[in-house]
Amino acid sequence: MIRVLLADDQHLVRAGFRALLDAQPDVEVVAEAGDGEEALRAVRELRPDVVLMDIRMPALDGLAATRRITGDAALAEVKVIMLTTFELDDYVFEAIRAGASGFLVKDTEPDELLRAVRAVVAGDALLSPGVTRRLIAEFAARSKEPAAAGALASLTEREREVMALVGIGLSNEEIARRLVVSPLTAKTHVSRTMVKLGARDRAQLVVLAYESGLVRPGWLG
Repeated sequence: MIRVLLADDQHLVRAGFRALLDAQPDVEVVAEAGDGEEALRAVRELRPDVVLMDIRMPALDGLAATRRITGDAALAEVKVIMLTTFELDDYVFEAIRAGASGFLVKDTEPDELLRAVRAVVAGDALLSPGVTRRLIAEFAARSKEPAAAGALASLTEREREVMALVGIGLSNEEIARRLVVSPLTAKTHVSRTMVKLGARDRAQLVVLAYESGLVRPGWLG
């Protein structure tokens, strides 16, 4: 059972998401929160698998609440999906850096919402390839000068190669085809890379790929 917490200051938004999610045999909404402080308390008490977190909320906004969740080692298994009105909201990029696993626009299709919830639990962050590539392209355009690549010293050459492909938005299946290996082998390389770098999921691997200079803007394609 995937346990979900809904955090949004609009009751109608929460009600719509709850109705959709509770109708699924493998998903359960364990709590709702109307602001960031309430969400944080509920996360600490209930330890949900996924938090659907609105960016703009009273008391404590979703970005600050996400930083507190992802910064707490006791909540390492909790995944956060940010909810935003606009697909390329400025706060989305800060949220991904802060450890959010991805984002959804509030008017997303029901099937996409369900895929997103299941995807982040499986560690396959950033949702659909189209949304992934748009996010990465925008992230690349806004990224600062790359930091020193010393953090990548623990990676093998193949793991660096895999990380670069994750960084340009490829799925495990696409990586497998590119490297002529099985999807399971590609997934194993991605998992090992995340463990070595202490990344929560693929979203953070993308961030690290750009911040380390392993991938540069213009490499999409």
